[in-house]
Amino acid sequence: MNKRVDTTRLQEMARAYTASAVLYTALDVGLFTHVSNGSNTETALVEETGLRPVDVDRLVSCALSLELLDWDGDHLVNTLDVEAYLVEGKARYAGAWMMFTRPDVGGWFGMTEKMRIPDSSKLGMYQELTVESARKYHRATASIGFGAARRFVKTVDLSTRRHLLDLGGGSGAYSITAVEHFKELRATVLDLPPVVIATQEYIADAGVQDRVETLGADFTVGEFPSPVDVVVMASNLPIYDGEIIGGVVSRAFRALEPGGEMHLIGEMLNDNRKGPVDAAMWGMNELICGSEGRAHTRAECQKYFASAGFVDIEVIDFVPGILARCVGRKP
Repeated sequence: MNKRVDTTRLQEMARAYTASAVLYTALDVGLFTHVSNGSNTETALVEETGLRPVDVDRLVSCALSLELLDWDGDHLVNTLDVEAYLVEGKARYAGAWMMFTRPDVGGWFGMTEKMRIPDSSKLGMYQELTVESARKYHRATASIGFGAARRFVKTVDLSTRRHLLDLGGGSGAYSITAVEHFKELRATVLDLPPVVIATQEYIADAGVQDRVETLGADFTVGEFPSPVDVVVMASNLPIYDGEIIGGVVSRAFRALEPGGEMHLIGEMLNDNRKGPVDAAMWGMNELICGSEGRAHTRAECQKYFASAGFVDIEVIDFVPGILARCVGRKP
């Protein structure tokens, strides 16, 4: 029997933007923070937000339907992930990260024109970064970056390593977390000159200035500081095309001591390119950002490593469905 086909999936896709808009609005008005702090009825939310009762009704209905809120008797409660990450003042608050791509919405709805009249460069929007825009960027992304870095040091043993090179390290999350966890390790964060000013502020806040240094440069060109025995490039893979990634991996290989290792962490497509969706979308995001980057498959990443000379290459799920980690060793 033929499977019945209808438009349900396509309709949901066509209106997927509505869910994003509801989440943004809920964060704008502090919905989840108010609920967590005890304003957990619609009457109380009208008082706290200053919104009309009908708009609170609409917003709460949407939040319940999207499983952002739930009922506990006749009171509203946040669902578990919302309570953990979307309540202001909590240690793991990630609201800034959730709102990070909101300014890009218009660009996504203008993709057709951007494809028909392309205007891109190697670094796209990133070549226009200023110190202040770098600070803003990392205020939004640091909470997620430090979370990923904590996962990294729990899963990768760097206890025998002495010098980590952190390519495009941004906030310095991986370097800071690694030197805190591995007491014999020191690190160098290499990123664009405006970015490392912001990096230095995170390093100072962590009190690790004696073990983490910065180097302001474009890591897509030129040789890297050497010798180092571990290289990390995390969460910037789709920004670049294959030629650039291949070149970075090759120069990392040259900078490493024999026996050293490289970890490339990023949104990687399955080899048939049928997902994960997040990896494909981050690749498409580079159209919006004006760079020449794209999504890379796991096999492509392994090929970059093999072409550079690495051995014992493997790709491992890092955050399943979101991030993968390609690792190789210099013989």
